Amino acid sequence: MFWLILVPVADTAGIKARHEALRPVLDERTKRLLAAAESHAIGRGGISIVSRVTGISRPVIRQGISELKNPETLATARIRRQGGGRKKAVDKDTSLKSELEELLESTTRGDPEAPLRWTCKSVRQLTAELQRRKHRVSHQVVADLLHQLGYSLQANRKTKEGIDHPDRNAQFEHLSGRVKSCLRRRQPVISVDTKKRELVGEFRNNGREWRPEGQPELVRVHDFVDAQVGRATPYGIYDVGRNSGWVSVGMDHDTAQFAVGTIRSWWRCMGRRRYPQAARLLITADAGGSNGARLRLWKVELQKLADETGLRIAVCHFPPGTSKWNKIEHRLFSYISQNWRGQPLRSFQTIVNLIAATTTSAGLKVHARLDTRSYPPGIKVSDQELSQIQIRRDKFHGDWNYEIQPRRHQG
Repeated sequence: MFWLILVPVADTAGIKARHEALRPVLDERTKRLLAAAESHAIGRGGISIVSRVTGISRPVIRQGISELKNPETLATARIRRQGGGRKKAVDKDTSLKSELEELLESTTRGDPEAPLRWTCKSVRQLTAELQRRKHRVSHQVVADLLHQLGYSLQANRKTKEGIDHPDRNAQFEHLSGRVKSCLRRRQPVISVDTKKRELVGEFRNNGREWRPEGQPELVRVHDFVDAQVGRATPYGIYDVGRNSGWVSVGMDHDTAQFAVGTIRSWWRCMGRRRYPQAARLLITADAGGSNGARLRLWKVELQKLADETGLRIAVCHFPPGTSKWNKIEHRLFSYISQNWRGQPLRSFQTIVNLIAATTTSAGLKVHARLDTRSYPPGIKVSDQELSQIQIRRDKFHGDWNYEIQPRRHQG
């Protein structure tokens, strides 16, 4: 008599396909349980078959079967048992962290008590040095340790303004009071400054903008000035009371003539129409540059402007080293830089168009114009010319705060 024994045939191809499809999303525990379920479904010999197909060892599959039979084990979310897995590098090498801190100590910048510290050595340099000291460590482990120790990658930040002038805060209060007084009387208040000079041509411009993938703007490799085009010099005016801007894009030198010429253009095209009853114009400006407090030509040109317009022109300069407090920097120039980020400034007209297109949700509008006139540098002002300026200096820091009165009104 012969007995026919039926042995289930395992679908090894199906098991392998399921395992390969789920491998990327499974952790150690779920891989183990899936293999155990497959072997249990096959029955006798299933552990060996699943092990051969998936590469998971038989003891691991047996552990999975044991877990399937124990509902309490299945309910836990732990992947490994308590204390399981590879030990951390700092646990195996107890001197690793202390030697890393020793390496960092000589190159650490800033306050050691601060929550964040930073190092000027790279992760790979630190790793190489630790390896020379017989530590078995990878750059990834070093990076993790740096974060644990409170270090992070940081760039330089402009915060140091040099030695503060003793009257720095008093000048801020004086300037603020003058501005508020003029605004209450509906008199024009403008903030002026020169924006950073820009290369004109197919040059890289910092920042990024949305473009079709793989199609960046192509620009020159080297930033050498194109002698035929040169640089653009944007001089800006921010109308504090009206939240509006005016920018003259100069093609020549940044001089006091150029600065006052821009103010003159703003007044003729916008200012006198917006402030028909104005008797005084208040200008807030940096202490240096083409509108510097000690620049003779600046005052001579302002006298000419006062004579032409009949306005009393008051000027309040920010103390040295505090130009970032000038409203034009964060109310106008910062938005212009955002608007043209990632775009090559191919021509002067491109610059004018990008500046004029700058707007904000707060209602900022900007007018821009190309100034093709020549402004030669090095013009000297004699003592006699200086003595003819009708200047009245404030009692508080007359070198920073003064008013130029018109000698005549030419309309």
